[in-house]
Amino acid sequence: MASLTPTVFNHWPWQQWASEQPNATAIIREQQSISWRRLADEVNALCSLFYHHGVRAGQGVALNGKNSPELLLGYLAILQLGARVLPLNPQLPDALQAQLLPILNIDWGWSSHPAAWPDSVKPLPSFYIEPLSVDNSDTSLMADWSSAQPLTMTLTSGSSGLPKAAVHTPQAHLANAAGLLQRMQFDAGDSWLLSLPLFHVSGQGVIWRWLQKGATLVQRNMHPLDQALAGCTHASLVPTQLWRLLEQDANQLVLKQVLLGGASIPVELTERAQQAGISCWCGYGMTEMASTTCAKPADATAGVGIPLPGRELQLVDNEIWLRGSGQALGYWQQGEIQPLSDSQGWFHTRDRGEMRNGELYICGRMDNLFFSGGEGIQPEDIERVLVTHPLIEQAFVVPVDDVEFGQRPVAVVDALPGLDLSQLSSWLEGKITRFQIPDSYYVLPAELKQGGIKISRLAVKEWVMHIK
Repeated sequence: MASLTPTVFNHWPWQQWASEQPNATAIIREQQSISWRRLADEVNALCSLFYHHGVRAGQGVALNGKNSPELLLGYLAILQLGARVLPLNPQLPDALQAQLLPILNIDWGWSSHPAAWPDSVKPLPSFYIEPLSVDNSDTSLMADWSSAQPLTMTLTSGSSGLPKAAVHTPQAHLANAAGLLQRMQFDAGDSWLLSLPLFHVSGQGVIWRWLQKGATLVQRNMHPLDQALAGCTHASLVPTQLWRLLEQDANQLVLKQVLLGGASIPVELTERAQQAGISCWCGYGMTEMASTTCAKPADATAGVGIPLPGRELQLVDNEIWLRGSGQALGYWQQGEIQPLSDSQGWFHTRDRGEMRNGELYICGRMDNLFFSGGEGIQPEDIERVLVTHPLIEQAFVVPVDDVEFGQRPVAVVDALPGLDLSQLSSWLEGKITRFQIPDSYYVLPAELKQGGIKISRLAVKEWVMHIK
């Protein structure tokens, strides 16, 4: 039975656990166990390093890189300094960062690899865990614990324009974690693999569940996945990863529970996992709500369950509205937090849903966003780049179903003579992220250009489905 009493924090969670259970294992890095006391010392040391380079409370700090011990430590240290932390996808194009970071008032940038920061962003030095001097750290640099501070910023794709940065407090993250863990069993003796990136709210969700329970976080190279999961009891995976895991010999795993997200979940996948002793959970969540909002044990239905404790849901003209625990304060823009909710506190998700037999069913986006292997893809983002090609006049990107990734993008282009479709993927490299690059390209047929000024996106999708 899941724990019903969330932990109350009077200090930064890692500092509180270092006081209450200093010798318990906080993190397993590859095969090395790190105690809560050691982790707290490492965070203090990095706070000293960042502070002496100029980072101050209230400033914005971007973290650019894949999951690593250093990235996680940076995330915690920036919070402990009372600064705002913005994890960035390392595939985010430099040109987009140059537009985005000044709007988000980012003062500092740390990267695990050489990065081209905008002129307004000062780079922080590279560091490595082992050389950090934990004996000379200055704990007086620690900001006072206040769970209501606006400290995390997470990029989310809207229907158009630049990505927005949802702003959360530590309390919102902890409340989100506590709600899920009132349904899903996860205790101090358990270990959760950090298998999702921190620039996704789902990755941050793993961090705050770990902190909520004072359990163990596992950080390992994700390839091969079965070795990464050795000794882990819990994981957040997309269906693609679980498929691959079950294709291998999973008998040596101690994995007990998996929270699946990011794509449709086939019943045969969860049944196969159950045969291997792995219980699967499915759910529904979003960046603005600090991750999971609804959840249930995966079953034969395609529903996502009911709202977790502390959350409210209503359907208005089939659109899902949410409010309650985990809700962001708003979107950060030019030094201000712009509200994302209406006057009654409801966030209008633009997701279409239905209630059937007492649970929520997600019927699709009210706009065009779709998910591929856990990554949100907005077709217009790809289309805007495609039409900059000198031989492309119009472009339409539509999703097609994919067994492994849930959905994948396909592009249909209205082009001038001479365009080589086989070269488009290479041409797109560096202009958009890799997961956005379409799997296939087609020339827009003449029949779809008849009958009106605007070409129907639905008609394009139906045509693609017919020819595939």
